[in-house]
Parts: sequence; C-alpha cells; structure tokens
Amino acid sequence: MRKAGPRKEGNYTNPCLTMHQPWASLLVYGIKRIEGRSWPAPIRGRLWIHAASKVPDESTIKAMEDFYREIYALNGITDIKFPEHYPISRLLGCVEVVGCLTCEELVQWEALPEGVRLEGQTDFCWLCEQPKKLLVPFEMRGYQRVYNLEKKIYEAAVRGLVPVDGTAPVKFPLPNPRDPFSLKPGSIAASFSNSKASAIEKSSSLSAAIAGARAAATQFSKDQNIRTNAILNSAPDSISTETRTIFIEDDRIPDGNLKEGSMEANSASKQSDYVEEEGSSSSNQPPTRPKQDSGAPSKIFAAALRGLKPS
Repeated sequence: MRKAGPRKEGNYTNPCLTMHQPWASLLVYGIKRIEGRSWPAPIRGRLWIHAASKVPDESTIKAMEDFYREIYALNGITDIKFPEHYPISRLLGCVEVVGCLTCEELVQWEALPEGVRLEGQTDFCWLCEQPKKLLVPFEMRGYQRVYNLEKKIYEAAVRGLVPVDGTAPVKFPLPNPRDPFSLKPGSIAASFSNSKASAIEKSSSLSAAIAGARAAATQFSKDQNIRTNAILNSAPDSISTETRTIFIEDDRIPDGNLKEGSMEANSASKQSDYVEEEGSSSSNQPPTRPKQDSGAPSKIFAAALRGLKPS
C-alpha cells in the first residue's frame, strides 16, 4: 500500500471537499475514482468528503448509476453495489488523492482501464484511491473549494473510518515514486506526443448513459439560488462554458466529472462561504431513495436522450 505523501501545497492539515449527492457517496464507496474539477488538486494524501445539503432527485441518482454501470461494463464488471442511501449534510469518509491530470492526459493513458479513462471529462481530473467511509456519517456544515476540517470533527471522524472494498480499485503509478506531487498536469503528456491512444468504442447505451450523466450535472446551474450570466456553446462531443459571475447562497457548484458540471463558482462576497443552506436542520435524517422529481433535471435528461445519435 502506498504511503500517503504530503497533504498540501497550501495551508491544509485535514483537507475536506464538499460535494453534491450522489457524487459524494459514489466517491467514498470507491465506485467513482476520478473527481472532476475546473481547477487542479491542491493536495496529495487524505481528502475528506462531505455531502452538501441538496437532496438528490431520483432521476439524478438513476442517471449517475446508469453511467457507472456502462463504463464498468467496458471492463467486464457487471456487479456493482451502489449505496442504499445518499445522506446529505454529512461527513461521509475520505479518499487518497494521488495525482491530478488534465482530461486529455487521462483519456490517452492506455495503462488505465477504459472505464476510468471515460470517467474524467473536466479540465482537471483528481485521481482517487483507497476510499474509506464513516460507520456513522455525522452532520456538519461545508464550505467552498478545499477547506480544513475543524480539529474536534477530525478527531471524532478519524476513529470511525473503515476501509471500503471498491468494485474495481485502481492504482495510478507515480512518475517519480519519491515525489508525491509528480503525477500532475503535464507530467505524462510527453509520453503521448508521438502516439495516439486507441479510441474507446461507444455503444448506443454507453452514449446514452454519458448524455444522461452530463444532463444530471447541469441541473445545479438551474438552482434558483445561483445567479449566473453564462454563455454555453455546445457541440456533440464537447461543451465549453464561460462563466462571468456566480453568486452562491446555498449549495455550491455542480460536482462530478462532466464538463457541463465543471463550472467554477467564484463567490461575489467572502461572506458567502457556506455551502449549506441556513435552516438545514430539517434535513437531519439521511434521505432514502427519493421520489422522482418532475422538474428541470428530468427534462434535461429527456432532451439529451432525444438528441442522441447511436454510435
């Protein structure tokens, strides 16, 4: 087992990242192995995962579970044990961040399983290993970007961790085993300069799953608490997003691995650091599988599928 290296480039002692559900639980359960962001990972080593306060609707959960079923099937894995619940406003567990690559590098890294190469489609892909979960997730507030856990929370949490037997654990080899930060953007790009990675053949069901997952990731930009002036330019296989101003009062930006969900949130005021909504005590109990919401996410999902062309 690789020893955890330095946990920081900045002032991080017990770094934590708040994510929306179902992405947060999928990462802690070891199903999700790539965390996609529009900014490079500032740490190596243990990263605590906190679930934000937004209750995931059934269509979002289904879209993401279908996505992972399809990409795991590329490598012959059909038995995936998904979480029974997706609790909110809770610290869930942790993963080890062992590196960070650009999307282009990840896609071309043929040493990795095809499913892993398809997971990351954002500008920067955080490579995660060794998931551990809390036996009893406990309530706390979260903040934007990477932040430090309070000491008392860390001391309580570290005693309640148990290893997770992931469906298909992946080891990401470091270019320099002595340097925990050696697996970084640009570190392996040179090896691809004279070669082209074989394209991953996509079935119609895989293409549909990718479209559905992308649609699920876009739903948070529709939240009434996010006021944004964004220009979206879409193409069949890529989406570029220019974000001028985003002000967040409730949950933070979309999480996950998909470009539509990779818009970075820049707070208009330092007073808007919380990602948990005020009065969230009514959400103290972890939700079971919620009923499907007939709102924006399912409409986007349907629109994505209507526009899909079988490969």
